[in-house]
Amino acid sequence: MTFQIFMLAVALVLLLEGVGPLLFPNKWRRYLNELSHQNQQVIQRLGGALVTAGVVILVIFA
Repeated sequence: MTFQIFMLAVALVLLLEGVGPLLFPNKWRRYLNELSHQNQQVIQRLGGALVTAGVVILVIFA
């Protein structure tokens, strides 16, 4: 059961990550280009914020 839930979570992440490039490929390309020119600290803060949001969501719904 736990593995099935894990795979469902992975599937949802892939689904959500794929919507941007599928529907808005040009905007997605510009976004990645802009992100690649950002300072390393900005990218680390963004990653930290995403991880924190994920942990909060897990705590709330798990």
